[in-house]
Amino acid sequence: MRSLVVVVACLLAAKAQAQEPLRLTLDDAVARGIANSHRLAELQARKQGAEAAEAGSDAASMPIISLQGGYTRTNHVQEFRIVQLGQLVTIYPDVPDNLRTRVDLNWPVYSAGRTDAVERAAEAERKATEEDITAARADLRLEVTRAFWALVSAIESEHVLARALDTIGAHVGDLRSRFEQGLIAPNEVLIAEAQQSRQRVLAIEATNLRGVSEADLRRLIGIDTLDRIEPVAVLATTPAAAGGLDGLIGEARTQRAERRALEDRLNASRAREEAVAAEGRPQVGITGGYDYMRPNPHIFPRADKWQDSWDASVNVSWLLWDGGRRGAQRAEAVAASQAVRARVADFDRQVTFEVQQRRLELDSSRAAIDAAADGVRSAVEAQRVVGERFRAGVVTSTDVLDAEQAVLAAELDLTRSRVNARLAEARLARAVGK
Repeated sequence: MRSLVVVVACLLAAKAQAQEPLRLTLDDAVARGIANSHRLAELQARKQGAEAAEAGSDAASMPIISLQGGYTRTNHVQEFRIVQLGQLVTIYPDVPDNLRTRVDLNWPVYSAGRTDAVERAAEAERKATEEDITAARADLRLEVTRAFWALVSAIESEHVLARALDTIGAHVGDLRSRFEQGLIAPNEVLIAEAQQSRQRVLAIEATNLRGVSEADLRRLIGIDTLDRIEPVAVLATTPAAAGGLDGLIGEARTQRAERRALEDRLNASRAREEAVAAEGRPQVGITGGYDYMRPNPHIFPRADKWQDSWDASVNVSWLLWDGGRRGAQRAEAVAASQAVRARVADFDRQVTFEVQQRRLELDSSRAAIDAAADGVRSAVEAQRVVGERFRAGVVTSTDVLDAEQAVLAAELDLTRSRVNARLAEARLARAVGK
């Protein structure tokens, strides 16, 4: 019996722990989202590929050493012999089995700047992928922030509607008691019950909205279970005012990772132009090798035995005419650079508008908080006055219901205004590049 009690207690404790909601601050949610993002993992893999390409470009100017070997079977030939000093000497023997080994060296010592240009292009592309990761982190941070505050808004709306249901439930109970005493007409009870049903529908919608917002946040932060999430946030504070518009625009043009990525890709495109132009200038390379073969064709007379030899050479190549291929490649590289320049100019124009839009949204959201707070104070005071007059028999229950509905609407407006201000602050920070 004691063992059974212990097992049941453990199961109940585990169930209670499983049902305990996950408490998250905004920073915790952002950190989880960045750690579990598949999009960031993809961009990280692309960055590793760009780093590998950069390393390959750096190695292009280094010597290449290779080990070669082979076997060749040839047909039999008539041996060529001569008489020298009274002896028969074989000049060209019949050796059908030919074996060769070679250590080969190839070193491009001068490429007229082509190798350096390719290295710069690879480095710029790698830097661009790093900026892509930074931009993706900023986008993910904004997405998590949006989902977090959407969940906070849904929970606050749920609480407001729960309080409103309690209030109207007590009011409906009071009206039924008055109706049973014959003090009021039945229509007043029916109107209150209809209003109660409408608020119950709003509460159901708020609960559904909370579930959707919770699922969205779980998706963004990488939680595969259906654990409840309890956001830890304070909506009572008002975001600080934004700075000057010109300063924000200048900050956005220097801090936005997307613009830095475009600048890096523009540098990479210019470097490719230089690499294509360098192909039309002389190229110098050193080649050499060590051979160990049987027979060795470099040694005369030919003999059926293992012999070694070596060679070294300096080669100069100059592409004089290629039918227009290099010109087409250069035109393609120039067009790519022009396209990136146009994208940079368009981005500057777009970011100017975005900063203006987000700053106006933040200013209007901050003003809306003050207006909504005044509306809540006025609606609560009006509800108190109407309640006293209702108890004195001066106004009807319909006036009480209208006052309660005004309080509900004012409280929901205040919640939405506070959440919108937080979102506007996050969007402005994203537009500026913070």
